[in-house]
Amino acid sequence: MLRHEFQPGRLVAGACLIVAGVLYAGDAGGLWDTPWFVIIPLVLGGHCLAGAVGVLAKGIRGRRGRNRSLSGQTRPQAPV
Repeated sequence: MLRHEFQPGRLVAGACLIVAGVLYAGDAGGLWDTPWFVIIPLVLGGHCLAGAVGVLAKGIRGRRGRNRSLSGQTRPQAPV
């Protein structure tokens, strides 16, 4: 049983921030040289992509929920 719903936008945002962290950790460790300005397009692009994925997921979820309610299927109610 899931404790919360899956949110793919947050997954994409987290992955982009992890990549940014790995790039700077490699730079700090002396494995490679990362210019300071690389983080700006990486984080901004990742957040824009995450927003697009979130909007797309919300649209798909909304459409599925609307179709279920229109077809007459209802969720079982928990006893009070």
